[in-house]
Amino acid sequence: MPDWKKLIAAKIAIAKKGNQRSTMGANERIPPGQKQVTTFPVLDLGIQPDITKESWQLRVFGLVEKEIILDWKSFEGLEHITDVSDFHCVTRWSQLDMDWQGVRAQDILEMAGPLAHAKFVTMYGEDGYTTNLPLEALLDDDVLIAHSVLGKPLSKEHGGPVRMVVPKRYAWKGAKWLKAIELHAFDQRGFWEMRGYHNDAFPFKEQRFSEDDDI
Repeated sequence: MPDWKKLIAAKIAIAKKGNQRSTMGANERIPPGQKQVTTFPVLDLGIQPDITKESWQLRVFGLVEKEIILDWKSFEGLEHITDVSDFHCVTRWSQLDMDWQGVRAQDILEMAGPLAHAKFVTMYGEDGYTTNLPLEALLDDDVLIAHSVLGKPLSKEHGGPVRMVVPKRYAWKGAKWLKAIELHAFDQRGFWEMRGYHNDAFPFKEQRFSEDDDI
């Protein structure tokens, strides 16, 4: 098992390095405080579960008309798209024009039928990770449950076989090794949100840390 205290402290230290409001550079697609990279760094909780396509399942439950569980065969049978978007990590790097392939989150949520009082979601990863968002954030056309990126299937290190991608938020809002989505009436903060990360996580507003918590 990873040393949680050291892991958390190290990631927060990286994210807080140079933590001040800054002006945008010449490329207006790069949020303040970010640096463009051409690599795809690996960041996780120190656990990289080995999930095969044969063993993978996605459960959608909570405030829904019908709980669903998708296996790989049923996931493959859905409409798949390619969406090109920019990827912004709270640890201050951004990679542009990443071509994700997968199924729109809105299509899978529609299969379950969110109830009228469902307003928020929690996403669960196989590594024990959780993160939260308003339900409406997952209904954007560019939010994918992705299986491939940059022309290749997602590797284990990057959350394969499936991860959530939410381009308008910092990358921690997209759970790797995605196994479940739960719908709630009220917000429930996830792993990093409970440890002082901002609940909304909009990169262009530099919403890295909670305004209420002094880490």
